[in-house]
Amino acid sequence: MRIGILGTGSMATALGSAWVRAGHKVLVGGRNVAAAATAAARIKAAGHGGLTEAAAYGEAVLMAVPANSAPRLARELAPVLAGRTVLDCTVPMEPGPDGPSLTTAGGTDSVAARITAAAPDAGVAKVFGICHESIWTLRRPAFEGAPLAVPFCADTPAAAAVAAELITSMGCSPLPCGGLSRAALLEAAAVLAIGVWWSGGEARHAFPSPALAPGAVDDEP
Repeated sequence: MRIGILGTGSMATALGSAWVRAGHKVLVGGRNVAAAATAAARIKAAGHGGLTEAAAYGEAVLMAVPANSAPRLARELAPVLAGRTVLDCTVPMEPGPDGPSLTTAGGTDSVAARITAAAPDAGVAKVFGICHESIWTLRRPAFEGAPLAVPFCADTPAAAAVAAELITSMGCSPLPCGGLSRAALLEAAAVLAIGVWWSGGEARHAFPSPALAPGAVDDEP
């Protein structure tokens, strides 16, 4: 797959590197073309350029910019993003008195929803925001004997298919979580997990499988 990356930071290079390892062709784009060239060379990308060039490069476009900038950038690039899948990995958060907090309203409001409103002819998938960027530097991430499950939300079959294909190519398991009306839940989950990690806790210990409990039975539908 051909993937354009909007951004030159740590998440952009971590995911871009994973996709290059998986055999995809990646072009890194940034407002600072010199920074895009440096990032592209670091991950052995197919090329680099400006943001418009990256948006026009392939069928998938990663939005790896600050969360508060993503909708504005989507609006600027809306004509180019039309017909493509936009992968939104942003986490809208800011420091708060009790730890990091959402900068969106929650509910059905999310960065993914705002990107969709700004670029209505693109297909948006909320994905890759739960894990720290260091996870994407691992070859075929697996923990406790199981491939990493990567949750995502998408409204269109095409966007869901692109997200699932990229996740699978990285050696991970796609975990569909519904449409973009549920993207705010993924964003809130990321903020909650980040707060737990920053406090020295381990978020995964809060989610054991019910099937592992002694005497567990499946819940009735």
